Amino acid sequence: MVSESAEFKGSGLGGESADAFGSRVRSAVIWRSGSQILAQIITWSSTLLVIRLLDPADYGLFAMTQVVLAFLAFLNGWGFASALVQSDSVDPFRIRQAFGLLLLLNALLAAVQYFGAPIAAAYYGQPMVAELLRVQALIFLATPFIALPEVMMSRKLDFRRQAIVNLVAALAGAGTALGCALAGFGVWTLVYAPIAMFWTRAIGLTFVARLLVWPSFNFKGCGQIIGFGSAVLFSQLFWLVQSQSDVFIAGRRFEPHALGLYAEALFLAQIFMAKFVPPLNEVAFPAYSRIKDNPTAMRWSFLKTVRLLMLVAAPFYCGLAVVAAPMVETLFGVKWLGMVPYIQLLSLALIAMTVQILFAPVNNALGKPHVSMLTSLGGAIIFPAAFLIGAQWGLMGIAWAWLIAAPLLLFVAARMTAPLIGVSLWDVGRAMLPGLVPALLMAIGVGFAAQLLAPLGTAAPIRLALLVALGVALYGGLLWLLEREAIAEVMRLVLRREVSDSV
Repeated sequence: MVSESAEFKGSGLGGESADAFGSRVRSAVIWRSGSQILAQIITWSSTLLVIRLLDPADYGLFAMTQVVLAFLAFLNGWGFASALVQSDSVDPFRIRQAFGLLLLLNALLAAVQYFGAPIAAAYYGQPMVAELLRVQALIFLATPFIALPEVMMSRKLDFRRQAIVNLVAALAGAGTALGCALAGFGVWTLVYAPIAMFWTRAIGLTFVARLLVWPSFNFKGCGQIIGFGSAVLFSQLFWLVQSQSDVFIAGRRFEPHALGLYAEALFLAQIFMAKFVPPLNEVAFPAYSRIKDNPTAMRWSFLKTVRLLMLVAAPFYCGLAVVAAPMVETLFGVKWLGMVPYIQLLSLALIAMTVQILFAPVNNALGKPHVSMLTSLGGAIIFPAAFLIGAQWGLMGIAWAWLIAAPLLLFVAARMTAPLIGVSLWDVGRAMLPGLVPALLMAIGVGFAAQLLAPLGTAAPIRLALLVALGVALYGGLLWLLEREAIAEVMRLVLRREVSDSV
């Protein structure tokens, strides 16, 4: 199975034409994003059933464990493996070194989490947290067998085989979750399902990548791996401080039921950013790495990514804000209606966050991960400070903190990264407008319609269907009236894909 020397050698552009490379990138985007959508459909189909069987308090306890898991996971070595994607060439010994680093780090993390679990439980005042964390330590042991095959296949823009494995893993996780929930496992459902999914991915990716290598614990000469990976590592640390500090602060101040409502509202609002943008960035990183010496291509590609993404993200977030009440009642049940005010604020804040995270693959591809690290440092200062102030007004105060901190961090990220690729803050803002302006106008129209429907006593599923249909019609019409060039750009992209497929 040690075929990496032949399979992964010379994966640069070489003699590949720009059109052929562009076709490979489009294929990678379709496979990665398409499989992610299918995997999320599978996961959410089970989640919608599971969430009705569990209580908000279960999700509150689970959210507390996720803070600990996330803070340890930033040390899992994924950044060291990512250095192999950015490198111009890779030899088998460096792959073995990366695998050795991954094994060593993740074994240590599993041990730290297992033996340190009581400390976290004492901080939150919830003894159950310790039991959950000890079992969740199994996830770290699967990470090396996921990270290395994944980054090596990403280096080749080979996302088809990854997609198949990810779909199988999603089925395994969904089946485990549904089975445990029906069996009355309670909060343990939320622990066993990810473990099943992680280990399915680990076994599947190792098999399809044919990358079961013997690890090397001789780290001589791996300075490039550690140097690049360390910058990525610190970026992840600061990102975690930014993204986990709300639950860390709230977990000790509020009881599990209230925290569960907030945590699930945040999870729901972040679905697009957390589930669909990272696959795009996974493709963007190796793609940008291939054109890093062409500033014009980098500038054009980045602005086009922002423009096209906002055509989808802006209506999603704005629509989510105005249909939150009937959607939550329809999908989750009446007991989850306390999520609605949080969703409305968080979804608007995440418009800015979605654009902000697009800068990281540009910096990493240019070999400047320290810029992403400094941006993340800014987020690690801005967000916790905002959350500490907002917490004085309860969980709603923390939600309002998102709405203030997210646009501020976007400004910081754009200010630091835009000059590297020759774009201005105005260029970034202008790329956002074709999707954002029609989406905001659509939200105003749907919001008025929701107010008119509310006194009629219409059932939640009917209200949801009517409002969504109205939103789609309004957004499509506004795009046609205000942003026909954006529609034409999407059509050109689709038609070019169809032509390339037929050749």
